[in-house]
Amino acid sequence: MAKSLVNTNAKFGTLPVFLTALSTILGAILFLRFGWAVGQVGFIGVIGIIILGHVVTIPTAFAVAEIATNQRVQGGGAYYIISRSFGLNIGGAIGLTLYLSQAISVAFYVIAFGEAFEPLISWIAQTYDFYIPDRRFISVPTMALLSLLILTKGANVGMKALYVVVAVLLTSIVMFFMGDSPIKPAEVNFHLTVADNLDFFYVFTIVFPAFTGLAAGLGLSGDLKDPQKSIPRGTLWATVVGMVIYVAVAYKFAISATPEKLVSDQLIMQEIAIWGPIIPIGLAAASLSSALGSIMVAPRTLQAIGFDDIFPQNHVNRWFAKGRKKDNEPINGSLVTILIAFVFVLIGDVNFVAQIISMFFMVTYGAICLISFLEHFAADPAYRPTFRSRWQISLIGALFSFWLMFKMNATYAALSVVIMAMIYYVIMLNNDDNQGLNKLFKGVIFQLSRQLQIILQRADSEKDTSWRPFGVCISHDTFKRRSAFDIMRWISYKYGFGTYIHFIKGLLNEKTTEESKKILDRLIQLSAGSKNRVYLDTIISPSYTSAIAQVVQLSGISGKGNNLILFEFSRTDPGNLKEITGNYQIVESAGFDICILNTSYKSFGYKNEIHIWISPEDYQNANLMILLGYIILGHPDWKKGKIKIFALYPEEGIEDKRQQLMDLIKTGRLPISPANISMVPFDSGNRKNVISNYSADADLTIIGFTSEALKNMDEFSEGYNDLGNILFVSSNKAKTIN
Repeated sequence: MAKSLVNTNAKFGTLPVFLTALSTILGAILFLRFGWAVGQVGFIGVIGIIILGHVVTIPTAFAVAEIATNQRVQGGGAYYIISRSFGLNIGGAIGLTLYLSQAISVAFYVIAFGEAFEPLISWIAQTYDFYIPDRRFISVPTMALLSLLILTKGANVGMKALYVVVAVLLTSIVMFFMGDSPIKPAEVNFHLTVADNLDFFYVFTIVFPAFTGLAAGLGLSGDLKDPQKSIPRGTLWATVVGMVIYVAVAYKFAISATPEKLVSDQLIMQEIAIWGPIIPIGLAAASLSSALGSIMVAPRTLQAIGFDDIFPQNHVNRWFAKGRKKDNEPINGSLVTILIAFVFVLIGDVNFVAQIISMFFMVTYGAICLISFLEHFAADPAYRPTFRSRWQISLIGALFSFWLMFKMNATYAALSVVIMAMIYYVIMLNNDDNQGLNKLFKGVIFQLSRQLQIILQRADSEKDTSWRPFGVCISHDTFKRRSAFDIMRWISYKYGFGTYIHFIKGLLNEKTTEESKKILDRLIQLSAGSKNRVYLDTIISPSYTSAIAQVVQLSGISGKGNNLILFEFSRTDPGNLKEITGNYQIVESAGFDICILNTSYKSFGYKNEIHIWISPEDYQNANLMILLGYIILGHPDWKKGKIKIFALYPEEGIEDKRQQLMDLIKTGRLPISPANISMVPFDSGNRKNVISNYSADADLTIIGFTSEALKNMDEFSEGYNDLGNILFVSSNKAKTIN
């Protein structure tokens, strides 16, 4: 297996990248289909196609230049760039589709090469009465000779041949511009098209491969002496020069022939040129140079894919990654590429092959632009390109790429996405450690989260009267009881934000730090299967008191400070209740609402009923208790649940209190049915007995308390033996229910 994707004897500079890209841009489409495009959509329409195509290719060229100057781009070109930023899983999926488009491109250019012989075939038929009925009689032998050249001589000979064909190509274009233009510019109708012209986006699909040359230059990355300099310069210059030439050629067509002639004669350029035969020669040169470029690039992409162990079978990866000993030439990749190209050469339809190429290249370009866009926001310190594009340009390129895919052919676009998703799934099953995409998106999310938190902090106002829970829970019994974590799950699912902190008693040192990391991993694994939107963390502190003092000063994950704290203790082992009551003043002084969860063996039962008990002492707690009940009920675990409110009031004032509650319901401030409110007369006696009689079957009982109740711990731990879990609530100040 190759040790590196870089050719140790690499000696190519910027010029090969520029010529490879430019010769592909000024290729078969220019000679065979560009005049046809002018006839179908008019000069203005073709300018629109050029602009729209370069809205994709120019941002891609900028993105390529940026990514290439951040890291050494090895063999595989565009695939290497995508896989090293998006990760090997998604990079492999895109890379395989990119490889197929490159391999099919070989066939496309060989088919076009066969079309270049049309004038010669016509002359032979007229002179010697010998007609060749099928262009495949030319394209198939050409493909065989091209294969032999690449397999025996490799990229170096291909590059030498490339210089010759580019010279012929440029000569033919110059002679085309030197030809007569019978239509005066003042008389040209730049909107004129043939009758019953084809759809704009169909024409765009056929023409777009003309603008995809920059990927050809990338494919030589492993054979470049200095890819960080050669790739940006070569691709950018080729893209700009190609765009200028296409605009000039479109204008030349518009002033030289009618739309009908442009559409009917695919080699109309030879009638316009000062010397006609140079056009078929130029077409042959352009097609041959593009075919050479593609057949050099595609095997290198496949070699890089094998080098990264993308295929499920290791022996397949080793076979593709293997290069010739003396120059790392991808012979095995070339064999596979030749076989694929032969299949499409035998199909022989230029338009059909062009549509497939356009779709796959559009996916690749969109991915490259998306990488550049995401890298700007991820702010990874390792991403330090010497060439800087702008994120707006990359975003435009990505959006237009994916939009144009579906405008060109929605069926092909959907099919290509499905195929890519299937390839990605297969690759992911065998490469589960390659998470480059996760890393990139994590960076973006971190930066976005930071900005949102800063905005929220600046926008925070004391005048905001609406309330939602920004809760925090601290517990050292996490792995004994899950009830407190469940409460945090429920209040943070839809309406609030929750942080659950596991307390580790001890001094901060290497041992406790390592322990905290293991516990956090365990917490994350335990919570992964639940409907959980709680932020998990650990804290190391010498005492529970110091831990609470630190926690109440922490900023919440929402960007606002926390406003509610949850403690918990077991009814059967209420030992840590003393810790809770002993630290009450610290939390109260910080302005927190306080909840104490009393857990029992019944836990939360069937999650059908929440009972809320309101007494005359709860004038400050009542609304918070009701809000918490409503918020908990919003979690899917409680989808069949309902709230019942029990009001404990002296008999003489009970009707007034009932009316107050009914008024709240009528105005929509309480989302409770009147049938679920019970007025319980209570003058004296044991309140706990009354609550136990009514709420023995409740799944969660919510009871208010005041700071005075903390003087007697039995108020929380005794007398509720028949109840399920109880949530004691103390509000720092009265809440408004809007």
